[in-house]
Amino acid sequence: MKSSDRYVPARAQSVKVLVLGPFAVGKTTFVKTVSEIRPLSTEERMTRAGELVDELDELSDKDTTTVAMDFGRLTLSEEIVLYLFGAPGQPRFHGMVRSLMQGALGGLVLVDTRRIADSFDAIDLLEEARLPYTVAVNHFSGSPRYSDAHLRDSLSMDDEQPLVSLDAREIGSAKHGLIALVRHILYRPRHLEHIP
Repeated sequence: MKSSDRYVPARAQSVKVLVLGPFAVGKTTFVKTVSEIRPLSTEERMTRAGELVDELDELSDKDTTTVAMDFGRLTLSEEIVLYLFGAPGQPRFHGMVRSLMQGALGGLVLVDTRRIADSFDAIDLLEEARLPYTVAVNHFSGSPRYSDAHLRDSLSMDDEQPLVSLDAREIGSAKHGLIALVRHILYRPRHLEHIP
């Protein structure tokens, strides 16, 4: 049986989660890596107009961008099936990202250590919506490595907020981020819960 032919168990709980982060942080790659079905992707080639508004200083090899969303599915267990919505990272898409948040139970924020501050927008959107989230550092070749303490300080994260490291190209590593998010959704203190 192909992985794309997997069925959703009848007793499974469907969970909608978002994959967020700045432009070119690896969201499309992440969804493609973990999805057990052929993912829906709305990547288009960058145009000259896009190059004028998107920061490409350290991303010279970037030639496509998500213009709507990426969508995938992952069965974590007999009880939990994740529906993944990868959101575009540019500020001009914030209105659409807010719409995608409807019905979501949480978000995974991808971070590139070459551009840590660029992840604040995604974190702010999730906090504005009062959705739980996990921060996942997506390691790129040649990118700086920092201690968890440094990353928490740079991102103004408290000790209770989950922080993981992963490689969005490797399924086992990428799943690690989703498992951390689901645990955070399930086990965070009751007074912090938000039901969309």
